[in-house]
Amino acid sequence: MALHDRAMDNLRYIRETMERSGSFTHVSGMGGVAMGVVALVASGFAATASSDIMWLTVWFEAAAGSLAIAVYSLARKSRSEGLGLLTGPGRRFMWNVIPPMAAGAVLTYALLRLGAVELLPGTWLLLYGTSVVTGGSYSVRSVPLMGAAFMFVGGLALITPPTWGDLWMAIGFGGLHIVFGVVIWRKHGG
Repeated sequence: MALHDRAMDNLRYIRETMERSGSFTHVSGMGGVAMGVVALVASGFAATASSDIMWLTVWFEAAAGSLAIAVYSLARKSRSEGLGLLTGPGRRFMWNVIPPMAAGAVLTYALLRLGAVELLPGTWLLLYGTSVVTGGSYSVRSVPLMGAAFMFVGGLALITPPTWGDLWMAIGFGGLHIVFGVVIWRKHGG
């Protein structure tokens, strides 16, 4: 094997090792802004919902739309940087995001069975924040800070009057996504 070929193999190995161990920098700021806009629109519709079922439908549709935006924007930013979404740090990011989200789904079901719909905004914000903090441990500093802000807002939602739920959802899922989205976009692109 020629010296040049061995050197290229070594460089490829070093690059792949660094990708597997580095930070996940593919969080899209513009994707966060778009998710925030979806949440602000949803909070307006949810505040005027005439039943718990309509309220849940609004927020479930907003969550589905935001998930689609998140996956698309993460994949797009990863592709633009020549990496796969689920390689190295991206895979660790996802493995840390999913468990708190799954816990949120289970708790949503349990709270609905108990008729405790008023606890959902705080629960969702708190567990989403936990998800972002744990996933953000493999990302840029702004991401775990955003997660901590979500956790704080979720805590406030759980200790304030239940009628403030849509306001907290707008502040958290709307405002925090937009503010941190702009910060991430300006500092880290995309």
